[in-house]
Amino acid sequence: MRADLLATLTVAQFFTDIGRSLREAFYMFWDTLWALVLGFALSGAIQAFASREQMQRRLGDHRPAAVTRASLYGMVSSSCSYAASAMARSLFARGADFVAAMVFMFASTNLVIELGIVLVVLIGWQFLAAELVGGVIMIALLVALGGLWLRGRALADARARVEDDHDAHHDEGISGGDSTGRSWRDRARSRAGWADAAAYTMSDLTMLRKEMVIGFGVAGFLATLVPVQVWNGVFLHGHGTWTTIENAVVGPFVAIISFVCSIGNVPLAAALWKGGISFGGVISFIFADLITLPLLLIYRKQYGRRMTIRMLALFWAVMSAAGLATEYLFGALGWIPTSRPTVVAADSLRLNYTTVLNVVALVAFALLYWLYRSRERLGGGSGYAKDPVCGMQVETRHAPAVLDYHGTRIYFCSEHCQQRFIAKPERYLLATPTDDEMAPAGAVDPICGMTVDPERAAAHRRSMGQDYYFCSVGCAEEFDRRKTEEMLAGSSTPVAFHRQPHT
Repeated sequence: MRADLLATLTVAQFFTDIGRSLREAFYMFWDTLWALVLGFALSGAIQAFASREQMQRRLGDHRPAAVTRASLYGMVSSSCSYAASAMARSLFARGADFVAAMVFMFASTNLVIELGIVLVVLIGWQFLAAELVGGVIMIALLVALGGLWLRGRALADARARVEDDHDAHHDEGISGGDSTGRSWRDRARSRAGWADAAAYTMSDLTMLRKEMVIGFGVAGFLATLVPVQVWNGVFLHGHGTWTTIENAVVGPFVAIISFVCSIGNVPLAAALWKGGISFGGVISFIFADLITLPLLLIYRKQYGRRMTIRMLALFWAVMSAAGLATEYLFGALGWIPTSRPTVVAADSLRLNYTTVLNVVALVAFALLYWLYRSRERLGGGSGYAKDPVCGMQVETRHAPAVLDYHGTRIYFCSEHCQQRFIAKPERYLLATPTDDEMAPAGAVDPICGMTVDPERAAAHRRSMGQDYYFCSVGCAEEFDRRKTEEMLAGSSTPVAFHRQPHT
């Protein structure tokens, strides 16, 4: 009888603990809801209106000007770690300096809008300030040490790998910006432009939903169920300088084994801060979303084992050093919080500024969703496709990975998603409408050689009884220029067009 009673009490306690953890996770999400909507909405607008067409040509070295440009380009990009790694690889494949490409990747995941807003809401302005200051320190260290460490045979092998892949898929590149040739001002004044911006917002939310669910869920469990003694066993306490150093070094290790990257690690950082990790340890943990185990496996495939080992060693070192530097700097300024929260989020729903902001955010989200659903009716969607695996919006002529599957051309945000599709294509084809997310193979752009869907071509010309379709207005204008030169030369034969990759 006593054994049955103990078993019943144990089961009851188990479900009680599960309920407490899920409740804490929900309130963490509720406290940051308006920040998430605001951050993703701003990010979607920037991605839709900020053209990065000439990006790779301006990152040919890692001098201060190129590093500044790489940082700014990264800050206006998607915060997804997988997409950031794919875009960095595309930059490198198109001739960008490797260190500059890595700077772009660091800025994409550590200096983006939505991450900063959620940091302020969840754990305080000091962590946002530390993220910005530490991010600058981390990028400076990456540039200073990367030129010495990311070089030699490892760099040559990495370059050979990406160039081989680039030659096989000459139309790959960087998602974002506009493919119609219109300026960002014209796009911002059109309903189609805002519909595309809303689509970026929805696709980013779709892409990162798993990361956010895992991040908030795990943070809820860590904040309610893990006793302080466990954190004391992982992170040193009461040893002065050694505590500061050990916490900053162990922070990235926790990120590696947590498998959670991008914005999903902010709730985990809040749980770690509550559990007793040092200020610098929290910052180094937030920075370390680029060395989670799945990403390390991607780096190995992209750049080879030798370069991946060097990247891991360098990234870990600069992330820990940046966390350590911000702790000492903020300590000297008196900016490190002197108390830790007993709970990460308030365990109740009240009529306060958070509730009001959340209601406004939900209304704004409904408007964004309407724009997204009305996209085709408003004239948007031209030149874009959706990654059927993660849901990210991809500009078709700059897709980092492309696959022709049974006569259908499918676009992906990264090779990671492409490989997942290849492993189980039926899973994603059944779950994804083919009219919006896949563009059928069709005519060939005579200038760049890209396959273009005639119904969605950016431009069309008819010459000597033949129709030509173009991926962009720029290719159509090049076609017109060559035709004009031919007419002036008095030739009566068709123009000889040569396929050349986009630059």
